[in-house]
Amino acid sequence: MKSLTILGATGSVGVHTLDIIGQHPDLFKVIALTAHHNMELLFKQCLQYRPDYAVVSTEALAENLQKCLQEQSVETKVLVGPEALVEVASLAEVDTVMAAIIGAAGLLPILAAIKAKKRVLLANKEALVVAGPLLIEEAKRSDVTLIPIDSEHNAIFQCLYGKFEVGIPPKNISRVTLTASGGALRNKPLDQLDKATPLEACQHPNWTMGQKITIDSATLMNKGFEVIEAHFLFGLQLEQIEVVLHPQSIVHSLVEYCDGSILAQLGSPDMRIPISYALAWPERLTNSAPCLDLSKVARLEFKPIDKERYPCLDLAYQALKIGGTATTILNAANEVAIQAFLEEKIKFTDIAKLNKLVLEKIHSRPVSSIEVILEDDSLARAVALEMTEPTRKALASLSDADMMDAHAAIF
Repeated sequence: MKSLTILGATGSVGVHTLDIIGQHPDLFKVIALTAHHNMELLFKQCLQYRPDYAVVSTEALAENLQKCLQEQSVETKVLVGPEALVEVASLAEVDTVMAAIIGAAGLLPILAAIKAKKRVLLANKEALVVAGPLLIEEAKRSDVTLIPIDSEHNAIFQCLYGKFEVGIPPKNISRVTLTASGGALRNKPLDQLDKATPLEACQHPNWTMGQKITIDSATLMNKGFEVIEAHFLFGLQLEQIEVVLHPQSIVHSLVEYCDGSILAQLGSPDMRIPISYALAWPERLTNSAPCLDLSKVARLEFKPIDKERYPCLDLAYQALKIGGTATTILNAANEVAIQAFLEEKIKFTDIAKLNKLVLEKIHSRPVSSIEVILEDDSLARAVALEMTEPTRKALASLSDADMMDAHAAIF
């Protein structure tokens, strides 16, 4: 029986993880669940799975949840704050950690889990984007298995038969191809993108995900972060990683070997497939994801990426070329930009422009310590927040030609 901490239990990955665990109660025991503010769902999860610990973000939420659980005779101990996340990620009785907290907030508990030699199921791509060199080095030092949950990286993992060393280039691999659906606005005319609303950007045609990652899918920043993740996790060079548009979201990634053979992983666009594989690896589990019917899919399309529509993808490649904390800076700016867009303070097309300006403004530093990463993360957020209001006109003044020339501007 595997014992788990689920970081981010009330998000889509956490909910799917518990759904699979509920189907196989003889194989898994839930030790800890964490949530930011969705106390209603966390309470229900605690009632069903009876974890030893639950972690929430504030004292007030903790007191309320603890009281409600005691009234139901549930003995779960409620803990509070970032330190508690680190604690439950490194508990002695836990052997597997599902890292599904969105954004940079998941970095420290993931690092703690790696140091404690847990098997880490990595659904938080931002951790590698923010601190890839540190996490990979620590995983090598601790001899820890990192299993990706992102459907694209999980597909690569499957096509490699799980036989790879973290951060070490796999043998005989020429390149990998990540597929992108194009997101909710893929068919919206280019000249109308600046009028896209948060509601429109959150209506993904294929996947059911949270707001932030769905908007990242619409800008293709999500795919850019996946390029960064693939670079660090699999030790691939940038020229070995390509992205193609695949509207059906059926082929999740392709791995091309040196002899010209290409292996692809196909499946319905349902996160329960990569989650169940990661939970059971090297075995496999049944799950409730719908089976793929290729006769109904009818055809599979692959198209080159329109760089004018998706400038964020190039920004991710550029951040990797800059190196150091550039990817940290880009992630921080993007989180601020997404929130500003959700609050309708900036336009959809301003997300890429804000990311570009912050990346240009802050000089990258070598990733020498977690302190350096956190400092540059904080600085980038402050700069992005400062730019959100007073420089809206400056963002609007950046032409499409300016964005297409981002590479020259940065280098």
